Amino acid sequence: MEAAMPKPTVPKPTLSKSTVFVLAAGLLLTPVGPAAAQPSGAPAREAPASFADLAEAKLPSVVTIAASSRPPNRQTARSDQPGGGDGPFSLFPDSPLRDFMEDLLRKQIPNFGGGLERRGPEPGPQGWPGKSLGSGFIIDPGGYVVTNNHVVERADTVEVTLTDKRKLQAKVVGTDPKTDLALLKVESDKPLPAVHWGDSTGMRVGDWILAIGNPFGLGGTVTAGIISARARDLGAGPYDDFLQTDAAINQGNSGGPMFNLKGEVIGVNTAIFSQSGGNVGIGFAIPSELAGPVIAELRDTGRVTRGWLGASVQPVGPDIASALGLTEPTGALVAEVSNNGPAAKAGVESGDVVTEYAGKPVQEPHDLTRMVARTKPGDTARVVVQRDGKPMTLEVRVAELQPPSQQAEAQQQKPGEGQLGLTLAPMTSELRKQFSLDTDINGAVVVEVAPNSPAARSGFEPGDVITRAGQQPVEGPDDVTKAVEAARKSNKDSVLLLRRREGSALFVPLPVG
Repeated sequence: MEAAMPKPTVPKPTLSKSTVFVLAAGLLLTPVGPAAAQPSGAPAREAPASFADLAEAKLPSVVTIAASSRPPNRQTARSDQPGGGDGPFSLFPDSPLRDFMEDLLRKQIPNFGGGLERRGPEPGPQGWPGKSLGSGFIIDPGGYVVTNNHVVERADTVEVTLTDKRKLQAKVVGTDPKTDLALLKVESDKPLPAVHWGDSTGMRVGDWILAIGNPFGLGGTVTAGIISARARDLGAGPYDDFLQTDAAINQGNSGGPMFNLKGEVIGVNTAIFSQSGGNVGIGFAIPSELAGPVIAELRDTGRVTRGWLGASVQPVGPDIASALGLTEPTGALVAEVSNNGPAAKAGVESGDVVTEYAGKPVQEPHDLTRMVARTKPGDTARVVVQRDGKPMTLEVRVAELQPPSQQAEAQQQKPGEGQLGLTLAPMTSELRKQFSLDTDINGAVVVEVAPNSPAARSGFEPGDVITRAGQQPVEGPDDVTKAVEAARKSNKDSVLLLRRREGSALFVPLPVG
C-alpha cells in the first residue's frame, strides 16, 4: 500500500469527445538549432513590475531534450497503432479511454502519431514517431538534468541542447514511472548553470509562478501565471498531488521547471488539460515536495524504494460509515490484508478503518498510500485504526514495495452499493470448480442474482464469495442472515459485507430496511 498530504475534495474534470488529458511532451515544429512565497495568513504581494530579471537568471539552466527511439518489433505492435504498441499516454496505460483519446487526437491534430510525448518532425517506419521532444532543467553544475519519464522512456538516445546551442549526449541515470520523473546526466567541459529546489508546501493558491520550457520546439519560452489549485488528483497514479496553474504550458513543456519568485523550482511541469491539444489555462506540475526526494534517490541509487504495508484499502462512503457506526465518512477502510505482510503481522484486520498514520490524519485512501510510500522500508510507523467502533493503536514495521510480479501493490477500490436479493449457498468442491474459486477462499457463495433486482444493480454476480458480514467471518449463508438480522435489530440502515471476486476483495454496504 502506498500512500501524502490531505487534499481538498474537488470535482474531477470530465472527459468528453472534445476533452482529453494531454501529456505536455513533444511536437517538433522547427529544428532545435523576487520575493518568497507568502506563508498562510501573510499579506498579499503586488504583482511584480516585470519578470525579466528572474527569466534572464534562470533561462540558462533550462534545456531542450530530444529523445529518439527505434520502431518496435512488428510482432508486438498494436493493430490500431501503426508501427508500435507502446506509445500513447504513458500515465494512463490501462485506461479504457486510451484508444478513444488516441483516435480523437488523430482526428484533431494533423500527423498525430499515437502519443504526443512521442511525436517527432519525421515519423519513423509505418508512421511510428521516432522522436519525442521535451524540456528539462539542470540541478547540479556537474551535469544532472531533471525531466519527465514520459519524455525519455524507451528512448535509445537522448540529446540535451543548452541555451548556448551546445548539444550533449545524455545518459539516463534513473526513472520513476509512478511519479513520471527521470534524471539524466551529461558531461560538460565546464560547470553548468544550475537551479535549486524550493518549498512547494509554502505555495498558496494565487501565488505568482514562472514556467520555462520548450513548447512546440520553441526553446527558451517563458510564461507566467499563478497557482490555480493544489493537490489535484488526475487519476494518473497512486501519488497524484499536482499543482495546477494557468501559466501557458503546451506540448514540449514536459519536464520543464516551475519557479517561485525567488527563482526556486517548486514544480516540474508534466501535463495539460486541453480540448484542442493546446493550452487552455489548465496545466499541472509535480510539486517539489514530491519530486525532490524522488530525484535525490534516483541520483543516489538509480531507483526509488517505497514502503509497503500489504493491504488493500477503499474509501469510506456515507453508507459504509453508517454501517460501521462512524460519525464521519473519512479514513481508509481495509478490505483485505496480505498473508504474512507487514499489516497482518501488526494485527491489522479486514474491516479496520485507518484514521491516522505516523501521527498524521488519514482522510482518504490516497493520503495513506502516499504516506506509506514515503516511509523508509524497515522503519516502524504507528497506525491508528477504528475497530468495532473503538480506536486501536498498532505498530507496523514497513516493508519495501516490490514490483507487481513479486508483490501485489495495494489498490484503492471504489465502494459499490448493495441490497438484499441474493441466493447464497455453502462452499462446496463443486462450486469451487464451477466458479474457479481458490482453495483458500471460504464463505457464502452467490449462486444466483435475480435480473433487475437490487442485488443485480449493485453489481453482485454468481461466483462472488461473501467472506465477512457485519465485521464477523462468514462460514456459510446462515452467518450472512444473522448479520442482516443483527443490523436490523440495532436499527442500522445497512450491513457491511466483504465480497471476494477474482482474487480481490471489496466491502459493500447492503441496505437492510
